Amino acid sequence: MPRQDGKVAIVTGGGRGIGYEVVRHLARLGAHVIIGGRDEQEGLAAIKRICGDYKEAKVEFEKLDLASLQSIHQFAERFKKRDLPLNILVNNAGVMLVPEGRTEDGFEQHFGVNYLGHFLLTWLLLDTLKDSGKSGPVSCVVSVSSSAHSVGKITLNDLNSCQHYSAHAAYCQSKLAQALFSCHLQQEMHRDGSPVVSCAVDPGMVDTALYQHLCTPLRLAQSLIARLFFRTPAEGAATVLSAALSPALNGDLGGGYWANGRREMTSASPFDSQLRLSLWEISLQLLGLQ
Repeated sequence: MPRQDGKVAIVTGGGRGIGYEVVRHLARLGAHVIIGGRDEQEGLAAIKRICGDYKEAKVEFEKLDLASLQSIHQFAERFKKRDLPLNILVNNAGVMLVPEGRTEDGFEQHFGVNYLGHFLLTWLLLDTLKDSGKSGPVSCVVSVSSSAHSVGKITLNDLNSCQHYSAHAAYCQSKLAQALFSCHLQQEMHRDGSPVVSCAVDPGMVDTALYQHLCTPLRLAQSLIARLFFRTPAEGAATVLSAALSPALNGDLGGGYWANGRREMTSASPFDSQLRLSLWEISLQLLGLQ
């Protein structure tokens, strides 16, 4: 992996799991990494471990609650006031199979946290990403999606799953929404000639705390199966890092969908173009950006 000295990265949910491994490796490569997360104690503990391994690591924690639009705005405002570049944004944080509930702003939790929260964060930081990509490798936005997107269904008139709630369906919808967002953002940046690439990543089946909301019997089964067949967080982070560093590795401007350490489909993906556009426009309205 190429050195990242002088580069700045933001990783949401970087206090544990895949996010922690991404932060750890970027810091080892010399990047200044900001962990955006809800749990300050978890974030500070992660920083302590990383700095214990790499004395010169430059890692910090900033409060970010993706279930609160106000918190996202505040995070972005604090960052922009520092006048730092932003070369890599990793939209990693997420929830999975949580009981039915709403975010602070009334959105279904999977849709609100996994998708809308990251949509808003990216939108607010986009100008900084564009400016930072003008010198050296282009900037990169990585959205951590999942193979679950392939069974997801976007119901434009019921994005908050009000008509019928299924935790699994809501999760899959949010992951498909992330993939659609990433693909549309890549096309927007390419059309405008902006020095930003957008990638969606499937890290594979990874043994992380995301499975904590399974019922007890399933959770016990999952923990046994995970030891044999699931990837470790470090292994899951490998594809995320490959996508995030692809511009620096080979001048890659393609974006696309990544899995198993490589791009598996280009930005000209089979995702329905009208669905992409409709979801994009509805999202802007929901977030008050249009």
